[in-house]
Amino acid sequence: MRLTVPRIRHYLQTFALEKLFIEELGWDRHAASLSVQVDGQAYLLNAFAEKRGVQIFECQPDANGKIPDYATRRKIESKVTKAAYEHLIVFVDAKKTMQVWQWVSRQPGQPAAYREHHYHPHHQSGDPLIQKLESITFTLSEEEGLTLSGVVFRLHDAFDRDRVTKRFYDRFKKEHGTFLDFIQGITEQGDREWYASLMLNRLMFVYFIQRKGFLDGDADYLKKRLKMVQECKGKDNFLTFYRYFLLRLFHEGFAQQPAQRAPELEELLGKIPYLDGGLFELHELEQKHPKIDIPDEAFERLFAFFDQYEWHLDTRPLRNDREINPDVLGYIFEKYINQKQMGAYYTKEDITEYISKNTIIPYLFDTAKKKCAIAFHPDSALWRLLRINPDRYIYPAMRKRVIDENGEIVPLPEEIEKGIKDVGQRGEWNRPADQDYALPTEIWREHVARRQRCLEVREKLLAGEIHQINDLITYNHRFSR
Repeated sequence: MRLTVPRIRHYLQTFALEKLFIEELGWDRHAASLSVQVDGQAYLLNAFAEKRGVQIFECQPDANGKIPDYATRRKIESKVTKAAYEHLIVFVDAKKTMQVWQWVSRQPGQPAAYREHHYHPHHQSGDPLIQKLESITFTLSEEEGLTLSGVVFRLHDAFDRDRVTKRFYDRFKKEHGTFLDFIQGITEQGDREWYASLMLNRLMFVYFIQRKGFLDGDADYLKKRLKMVQECKGKDNFLTFYRYFLLRLFHEGFAQQPAQRAPELEELLGKIPYLDGGLFELHELEQKHPKIDIPDEAFERLFAFFDQYEWHLDTRPLRNDREINPDVLGYIFEKYINQKQMGAYYTKEDITEYISKNTIIPYLFDTAKKKCAIAFHPDSALWRLLRINPDRYIYPAMRKRVIDENGEIVPLPEEIEKGIKDVGQRGEWNRPADQDYALPTEIWREHVARRQRCLEVREKLLAGEIHQINDLITYNHRFSR
């Protein structure tokens, strides 16, 4: 179905979301309201459209007329999930200057992944958002065979951040091939491809840190240094930007402590940090091919490509399709550093978060314990926190339909409860658990096992049996709280 883009843009700009979904995107009319409490404040959500059970909500602004912050939006979404498992929320402000479109990807065996698109109608065209909306547009011819899973798949296709990553990768792949053709001084194709990957990875890393102002306080450091070198030396005369500037930036600048650098380097490079880790040290290909050169044109083209994107050195949700963050860089690294045959895999943020928390936080606890051992005694106030409020330290997914928000144990359905003591009554345990009780793909047998584990852990917390940081890791507690 071809979208009427001017009309869609008008509806977006005027916040006429119901007309947008009903008249343009082919969704069905729906009217419902939901009020949720988060941190003592009520938020009103109005559902105005639905398709096969997937509801579209508009969340009204907070008491100050503003869109709630990211952490609060996640809490709101968690509350909404209990009433409408599959949904899309559009957060709006009172002055109609901003929209945040929030969708949550729920994949079997993986934690929920929040995807958000920020739209500012006064200074954004809305084209990236309109492209997403095209994916969730339905025609009459699709109605007969359309299912809930079909609608969810379309939302996933539209809002999953991985599409931004792969779109950048597709363009990056073309630029990689073009850059490869500029390389001089290496004849073997495998080495040429390897060196092109190395240079682009180095330069992408530099783009992140220059945007933070870490390179002589200049957010356009590389592009301005290219211009400076060309003006001083004459474009492509004498020495190229690559040989006169970049190699010295990498090997004599980033790869050396400031005290070890030649005095004249500061005039050329400005104030730059020392970057440990090996990425900028003299590479074996540079040792093997000392006459490598790359003309300025290659960097003019590459910087023009990079400048089309906004580079962020954090992992906040991408606001639009022109933003690049370390997630994207990780994906590129996997694709081009000898790829998977060399064991280089792109590790998603939920996995890196888990690894980081279970490494860094125990280290901080152990360090604190060395300085103040008494604070970590089994009877100390620290461990009493676990006994006073054990549910706080059990993940919401583990507690789902086992312990409610008031701390009460949720009873099992009668037909499932019968099988707890009578093995012969467990015939129902192998069917999918009811949606209200289940985690994604969970059957009743798995729900019962999770329930038993959750209640066991709770009893250990209440009894004061958990008083070591390693115990928290073993029982998978929310010890970061």
